[in-house]
Amino acid sequence: MSLPEYVGNRIRELRKAKGWTQEQLAEAAGLHYSYIGGVERGDRNISLETLEKIINGLQVTAEEIFKFKEDSEYKRALDEHITLISGKSTDTIISLTKISKEVLYAIDKSHKNSE
Repeated sequence: MSLPEYVGNRIRELRKAKGWTQEQLAEAAGLHYSYIGGVERGDRNISLETLEKIINGLQVTAEEIFKFKEDSEYKRALDEHITLISGKSTDTIISLTKISKEVLYAIDKSHKNSE
């Protein structure tokens, strides 16, 4: 698989994790929906400027676009979580992290007590 195909697949994964159509991503990125389709298929050799528009439209970091992993339920769930908190304020993310830690602690404690 070529780099444009890997990047296109990753853009598709992140778009779907947001529950967006190609049209919605195109609107958020200021691009045409048919162009997004070509990018996702790896048919387009996009510029860094266009990639930046897509990254900003998805509200993810550039690093997220290049996280190529095997397809799995775990990966999809993690992508969905990252997508949900992307674009939130730092204070909100810190609050969500504290809540997540407390929930995970309670789950771990519950599992230990049931053993």
